[in-house]
Amino acid sequence: MDFDFVPAVAPLVVIVAIATVALTSVMTASTVFMMVLPSMIVFSVVAFFLGMKHGEFRASP
Repeated sequence: MDFDFVPAVAPLVVIVAIATVALTSVMTASTVFMMVLPSMIVFSVVAFFLGMKHGEFRASP
């Protein structure tokens, strides 16, 4: 199975962007961009990496 980076990361980027825009309507933009967005990015990278490794483990014979 081949790994395609762009199709795999595109939905993740869209979800983070939508969540950021939605949160700016609830909280101040400076709080969202300085505190919430970096933590969302770090969490999404860690979750993506762990999910990718788990998928490789499940796909291996």
